[in-house]
Amino acid sequence: MPDRPQPDTPLALELLVHGVAGAAPGELLGDPRTVRVTGDSTAAVFRRTDDADAEAHPERYAGRPVPEAYCWSRLTSGNGARALWLLLLPFMVANLAHWARPATSAADPAPRAVRTYGVLVRILALSLTVLLIAAACEVALDLLAWQCAGSGTCAGPGSRLGFLGPGGGWWAQPGRRLALGALIPAALTGLLWYLSNRTWSAYESQPPPAGAADPDTASDTAPALGRPGFWYGRRLVARLRAAHTAAGLLTVAVAVSVPTARQDRRAGAPVLAALGTLTQVLLAAGAVSVAWVVCRRGRTEARPDHRLDRAAVTLLPGSALALLTAVLLYACWPRPGWTATGRLPGDLTFGVLMLGQGLCVLALAAVAHHLYRRAPDPATALYGLGGPAVAMLGCALGGVMSGGVAQRVADWLDGGATPGMPGAPLPGPPVLLSWQAAVLPPMLLVLALLAGWFAVRGARERGRLAATVAAEYPGETPDRARSRRIAGARTAAALTDSAPWFVAAVSGITLVLGAGALAGAWLSAEVPGEAARGTVPLLEAAARAAQDAGSWLIGLGIAAFVAWGRRAYRDPAARRTIGILWDVGTFWPRAAHPFAPPCYAERAVPDLTWRMAGWTGRTGGRLVISGHSQGSVLAAAAVWQLPPPARRRVALLTYGSPLGRLYGRWFPAYFGPGPLTALHREVDCWRNLWRATDPIGGPALPGAGLHVDRGPLADPIAYGRSARHPLPAPLLGHSDYQADPAFAAERDALLARLDAAARADVDVPGQRVVVSKERAAPADPPGTAG
Repeated sequence: MPDRPQPDTPLALELLVHGVAGAAPGELLGDPRTVRVTGDSTAAVFRRTDDADAEAHPERYAGRPVPEAYCWSRLTSGNGARALWLLLLPFMVANLAHWARPATSAADPAPRAVRTYGVLVRILALSLTVLLIAAACEVALDLLAWQCAGSGTCAGPGSRLGFLGPGGGWWAQPGRRLALGALIPAALTGLLWYLSNRTWSAYESQPPPAGAADPDTASDTAPALGRPGFWYGRRLVARLRAAHTAAGLLTVAVAVSVPTARQDRRAGAPVLAALGTLTQVLLAAGAVSVAWVVCRRGRTEARPDHRLDRAAVTLLPGSALALLTAVLLYACWPRPGWTATGRLPGDLTFGVLMLGQGLCVLALAAVAHHLYRRAPDPATALYGLGGPAVAMLGCALGGVMSGGVAQRVADWLDGGATPGMPGAPLPGPPVLLSWQAAVLPPMLLVLALLAGWFAVRGARERGRLAATVAAEYPGETPDRARSRRIAGARTAAALTDSAPWFVAAVSGITLVLGAGALAGAWLSAEVPGEAARGTVPLLEAAARAAQDAGSWLIGLGIAAFVAWGRRAYRDPAARRTIGILWDVGTFWPRAAHPFAPPCYAERAVPDLTWRMAGWTGRTGGRLVISGHSQGSVLAAAAVWQLPPPARRRVALLTYGSPLGRLYGRWFPAYFGPGPLTALHREVDCWRNLWRATDPIGGPALPGAGLHVDRGPLADPIAYGRSARHPLPAPLLGHSDYQADPAFAAERDALLARLDAAARADVDVPGQRVVVSKERAAPADPPGTAG
């Protein structure tokens, strides 16, 4: 209940939520003197020092709201450990593909197709984990422990690896070298598990307030972001973490077991051969168990899922670790006469992974197309194929990163030679990795041509717009340079709407060239330069140039990647830049890949929900949650989670918002016209401001006739110099919406509308926020998001 009797006009609060670039509390509130009201060093609510006791003196704030700011930027750009998140970039992209599925209609939800889509994305995400660990095995086991240590030139008596080379002692036996090298990919798997577990405890373990929706009466057709368990996927993340950890450990065990068992069969050792066969049977059984855990169950959003699958979470990674230990002991058994020659059998492994990923993306595209045809929406990105396109990009990133590291290590070990070419002291990595590097130059050339086409089209559009800009400012004298600057800003902002087709082009080219690289590697079994030897001179020269250029491009990319990560570890400004990337990519929960960077919204959305529900219930006042850019997405998600009585006291003001322009197009099942229209029905007091010069923000519900959007706002506010604007007005674009007079006008109108609604509603009970408790639920409720 309210702490004290309320005056005729109840207290009003404006809760400001910043966007991706973040802002200091003093900058948001316009006062350097701020105080933290609630929260911790990671995310907190701040007020001006003069407003700290506003609830005790509501008479001071007649006609104006109390401003306070929710600052959440440290959720993505905190300490130096964030630099390690660069390693998780392919996992983050794969996780986005889960949420980019097409929308379904309430009359035809297509649950089987939705579940199939989710299963395919989770399988694809699992393949990326296996690919990363397989690449680590290629470097540590094949290139270092097998080829380098087995070569007299690489592991000579005076080198650091001399104890592994021929005549080096106990570790010189190939099986023992493999067991020692296996510690590196096993440690990488442990690091991924640690990062996933640690970030869950720090960010995503926040319980949502009870009462946001009744789990027993919630409908499966209700907007997903309004379901009480949407921002609390504890059970699924724990299951997937256990499965992916086990998959990584089993991948290392397979990399050691296969060459060891093959040697035992060749040597005719029946006991050791039987042990090798037994270990491989157990490894196959472990792989089946991992696949079953990944495919069996998706997200449950009907209620906060507090329970864990203890058997899967504990036994699966524990059994995989025990099996890996047994395989390493088996490999260390004495095997006189075993010598390391050639490569380890990695060509088939990488080829099967690449083929499986391609087939999985095609199957995902078929399911997405089927879903889109059931509920077509022309505004959806790529006509429903945005999810498969994003998944293809995740696979491409994983392939370039994993193959690039192997290529760089092989080049370093080979000295001045080219891996796989005549005269090289080492056989080098699998030839498929060389083919993947060779397709990079033609792909970049096609992308450069595509970017040039967009630039030419943009220049033509800028010229067309420049002729009409001055007419939008009556009474102003046309200025050609000024008009071109304004038209250029609008044209550059409009390029955002062409991004889906650019992503489609990148994904399509990647799929075609990747298929060509796989076919070339399997048909020739040689690197591109050798495969083209003896053919047409032009083709031979092009193949060799593509191979060399691709290798250098990957090397430069890996070097830049490492340098960026090192700088981000030491420099908070660089870490903040990486944080902006994560702000966009890690809004969504980890529904497909548990090793993706953590979902900051699973901390931020409950924070905002608790604050709004608690403050309105305690004071009986009115509240406007004001979100800019990504902050508007957090604000909308938090309003969706409010209990209905609290929602009647809350208004939503968004500006520079990607809700409709980006999220609605790429994630139509969650932010499409249907869910946003439902949000407007539940929050009648909602206004959205946008500019034509804003590359991110846009109308939230265009053409819906719901009077949510106001725009495009004039930018710049004044065309030329005048008595009111003696200096040139700046082009604001995506920033400084609060400087526009429309901002204060719309905020005050929303507060007045809330006040009128509160006066008409004579029975608005106070709210009491409690932590959600576990409810009785079926043993395995169906997943509502695949």
